[in-house]
Amino acid sequence: MDLHTLSDEINPSIYGERITVLSIDGGGIRGIIPATILSFLESKLQELDGEHVRIADYFDVIAGTSTGGLIASMLTAPDENRRPLYKAKDIVPFYLKHCPQIFPQSWGIIMKIRSLMGPKYDGKYLRKLIRKILGNRRLHETVTRVVVPTFDIQLLQPVVFSTFEAEIDASKDALLSDICIGTSSAPTYFPAYYFQTKDSEGNYREFHLVDGGITANNPALLAMKPTGTVFPDPDTLPAQALHYGKYLVISLGTGTSKMHKKYSAKSAEKWGILSWIYKERQSPLLDAFRNAIDDMVELHMSLIFRSNKCEHNYLRIQDDTLSEESSSVDKATQKNLEELVKIGERILQKPVSRINLDIGILEPVENGGTNEEALIRFAKLLSEERRLRRQRIHKCQD
Repeated sequence: MDLHTLSDEINPSIYGERITVLSIDGGGIRGIIPATILSFLESKLQELDGEHVRIADYFDVIAGTSTGGLIASMLTAPDENRRPLYKAKDIVPFYLKHCPQIFPQSWGIIMKIRSLMGPKYDGKYLRKLIRKILGNRRLHETVTRVVVPTFDIQLLQPVVFSTFEAEIDASKDALLSDICIGTSSAPTYFPAYYFQTKDSEGNYREFHLVDGGITANNPALLAMKPTGTVFPDPDTLPAQALHYGKYLVISLGTGTSKMHKKYSAKSAEKWGILSWIYKERQSPLLDAFRNAIDDMVELHMSLIFRSNKCEHNYLRIQDDTLSEESSSVDKATQKNLEELVKIGERILQKPVSRINLDIGILEPVENGGTNEEALIRFAKLLSEERRLRRQRIHKCQD
């Protein structure tokens, strides 16, 4: 019997030594990169604990933004046996199959005009696909806790969906499909998304959502928030929830192209609204705030673990050397999609790195080894934690 099916009343983290967190950035088709890395991690966990185990069996919280939110939902949505609907190794083939239909490639004059006048894509294929695979499953049903940020353009404020809040507030217990569509509705790429939920008293709540990247393209800090998002009631907090040294965090980026200088003050000094929003098939404004948010999150995450002298408990896997083509969120040609798989595989062989905020690029961590070696180390820690919890839960039940 799996840890997460032992009892609906059991909070497994209470029985453990650590709080385990997985965070997955947004990035459109570049979701292939963290999907490739997760496939490797799951294979190592299966070597330790058997072919039946899944990523969701090892994490108290899985956070994802935009494409990361879709991956998180696919890995935690329950099947008929309350097991994860998808294996990690299923995600990359899923992207390779469907991305060309989600992001149809056409760069004629009609597409350029359409991009200026409205969303680049109508989103119909994406919405239909997400509704088909996730069905009527709701947030409270996920096999482990999920955190997915979105942004409500009517309220002009973030809306963060979490499994824990869904269990105590029916108005936040949305369909997983609605949450995934909302967090993926990137401005200029897809239409904004509207849906309603109903609370326990029959009152309706409206959501007017766009891309969760506006709130937190890197959702790692949201996943670690000890109250409100993950553990809403301070009286029920595991003892280790406020002790950051007890966290074990894997944060997966989707890659950037910082090594390629995209813009300059000289070229931008005469830009107007249209140029800031759309310039040479890019969106300078979106690029700027997404990179800024990501870097600030990475700064805070690094400081948290450094100040607690437990940097080895935090693993950020990111690559800032992508080409302009590979860094696109929507260039869904077969060639580029296959290149993203190769990039994910190459990242595993690269050294563990941290961002140098003075120069804005990643630098190898001294004696950090490769990302693959770090993931193998984390797999062993996750396996040990799972085994400890199972022993303590069985002992309590006896």
